[in-house]
Amino acid sequence: MFFKEVIGQEATKKRLIQAVSEERVSHAQLFAGPEGTGKLALAIAYAQYVSCTNKQTDDSCGECPSCKKYAKLIHPDLHFVFPVVKTPKFKEPVSDNFIAEWRTMIAQNPYFSLDQWFNTIGVENAQGLIYSHQSEEIIRKLSLKSFESEYKVMIIWMPEKMHDACANKLLKMIEEPPVKTLFLLVTDDEEEIISTIRSRCQLIKVPPIEPEAMTAALLQDPEAEGKDIATLVHLARGNYRKALELLAPDDQTLFNLERFKELMRFTYGRKFLDIFSWVDSLANIGRERQKSFLLYSLGLLRENFVANLKNRDLVFMDAPEEEFSKRFSPFINERNILQLTEVMETAYLHISMNGNPRIIFTDIAFKITKLIRK
Repeated sequence: MFFKEVIGQEATKKRLIQAVSEERVSHAQLFAGPEGTGKLALAIAYAQYVSCTNKQTDDSCGECPSCKKYAKLIHPDLHFVFPVVKTPKFKEPVSDNFIAEWRTMIAQNPYFSLDQWFNTIGVENAQGLIYSHQSEEIIRKLSLKSFESEYKVMIIWMPEKMHDACANKLLKMIEEPPVKTLFLLVTDDEEEIISTIRSRCQLIKVPPIEPEAMTAALLQDPEAEGKDIATLVHLARGNYRKALELLAPDDQTLFNLERFKELMRFTYGRKFLDIFSWVDSLANIGRERQKSFLLYSLGLLRENFVANLKNRDLVFMDAPEEEFSKRFSPFINERNILQLTEVMETAYLHISMNGNPRIIFTDIAFKITKLIRK
């Protein structure tokens, strides 16, 4: 992957290239920023540039053997770690068990989300993690000498999903790294990573994508024909994955909106039979999708609360959401927004801790039944 393939982020690219040219490559770097800003793409482009044998002033050459292998993500000195899930086939899964799906996902679009990755590998009712036994694979790979490049590169995507035992072993590797080893950690939420690892990494802050760069990228997409690109860029807020979702909503987004609308209508109308049917539908979709719904609901509650301020610049809803919110937003106000938010946040925590989803979603519905008329 080339730096030129990464949307925007020119200042960050310049900083990374300068560090290589000045031979100031830190052995552990943390690419942190909001979802959809291109952190994974940046990390791969940076790794390719470090390994390139004929570096240009602003990018990899694309012609040397190293670049050609990086283009297919098959370089022997490039290693990936990412969240996976236990399956009947893999009782103790490691990232390499899913490397074919991972390479395909990146080749299609490196701006994917954690939800999209989990949907690809079929998480179902499990929760994706970087399991403790992954640390043995990390140690084994990095203990070997590099095959071709000066550096062995380990890209760890979503280290916040790492089991504590794995994180502690990784900490030891970062404290005493093998010679010429480069750790690149890519995170949406740096605060969720254990502090001892954060403190030992050079922080690379990746900001939201600039509106001009986002506009130029969207205009290249066939789906953009006839669409209001300026509005899409505003709604995406620097998140390219969100922009693509607005161009062509995926099944999960449509599902989340419909279930949210049902929840609010059933609870407002005290339709308890419908509420129990709604709980059944949510209880059987798998924990990662349940967490996705709760995060979506938190966002939509916020947008409906802000919509009451009558300032469109502060509201970030697409057309279907806005249509529903025209009549719904007055019910989200200063008397209930904090309590509604707490209900959703608590439910997310309990789902993450493997609580019973039927009990959790029943509790949500009953609490909202009391709050929605405040």
